[in-house]
Amino acid sequence: MNEGDTTFYSITKALDSIDSSFDGKVVISIAPGVYEERIEIWRSNVHLVGKGRFASDTVITMSYGAFDIMEDGSKRGTFRSYTMLIAASDVSLDHLSVENNSGEPLKRGQAIALYADGDNIRVTDCRLIGRQDTLFTGPLPPKEIQPGGFIGPLQNAPRVNGHQYYKQCFISGDVDFIFGSASATFDDCYIESVCHVPSKKETDTIQGYVTAPSTPEGQEEGYVFLHCSFICRGLMPRTVYLSRPWRNFARAHFEDCMIGEHIRDEGFHDWNKTEARETVKYTVKNCYRPAGEPFRALAPFAENL
Repeated sequence: MNEGDTTFYSITKALDSIDSSFDGKVVISIAPGVYEERIEIWRSNVHLVGKGRFASDTVITMSYGAFDIMEDGSKRGTFRSYTMLIAASDVSLDHLSVENNSGEPLKRGQAIALYADGDNIRVTDCRLIGRQDTLFTGPLPPKEIQPGGFIGPLQNAPRVNGHQYYKQCFISGDVDFIFGSASATFDDCYIESVCHVPSKKETDTIQGYVTAPSTPEGQEEGYVFLHCSFICRGLMPRTVYLSRPWRNFARAHFEDCMIGEHIRDEGFHDWNKTEARETVKYTVKNCYRPAGEPFRALAPFAENL
C-alpha cells in the first residue's frame, strides 16, 4: 500500500507513519489482498481506499470475540472485539472489506467488524462482514446496564453524536448487527441477515434483529435506511425483525426499501420493554416485499407513513 511516495507492508505501519503535526487529508491506497491486522484510526482526515477491482479483493480481517479470555482472566467484551476502530472525524473508507471472522456467536460472543465513533464518517462501496454486532455506530450510550459492559478504548470518552453515511455497502450479520447511537444514513445498501441458530429452522424461531439503535433522548434522527434491500442467506420466512430498541428512545426510519420475506410482518420488537413503546420512533414509508406488494409494519408502536 502507498501513503505519499512510500510503500508499507501493513495498514497499521502506514497509519503510524503519518506526521502528527500534519493536519491535512491523508489518502492511503491499499493493494488487493488479505490483511490480518487490527486497525485503529485516531486522527481526522484519513481516507482508506482499496485498489482492487471489487471491494472483496481488499480484506481487513481479525477474529476477536466478546467471550475471549484476556491476560487478566476477564472476558474481552463487545467493545474490545473490533477489527477496525475509527475514533476520529472526517474519516472515509472506500472499496474494501472489513470482517470479523470469529464465527459462531453462541461460542465466541459478540464480535464487531467496524467500530465507528466520530462525525462525518463516510463508508462507500464497502463490505462489513460479521455475525452478532457487525457494525457499531458510536458513541456509546451514557451508562452501561451491566457494570463493565462498556470496557473498551472509548468507555470514558465524551458521548458526542456523530453523523455517518454508508453508501452502496453490503452489511451482513445476525443479531443486532447494526447498533449504536449515531445519526447514520444507509443509502442503496444490501443488508443481509444470516442464520444465528443453525440447528433451528422453525418459522417461529427468531434468528435475529437487523438493528438495535440506542438513539439518545432528544436526538432527532437515529438510523435512516433509503433504497436499501433487506436480504437473507439460509433463513426461513418471518424469522427476523428490522429493529429492537437497545435504549428506549431508539429511532429508525425505512423508506423505499425492499423488505425480504425473512422479515416479520410486525417489523419491530419492543425487546420486552413495554415502556419503550411510548418513546421509540419506528417509521416505514413506501417499502415493499420482493413481489412488489407494500410492506406495512404491524407492530402497534410503529408508524406507516
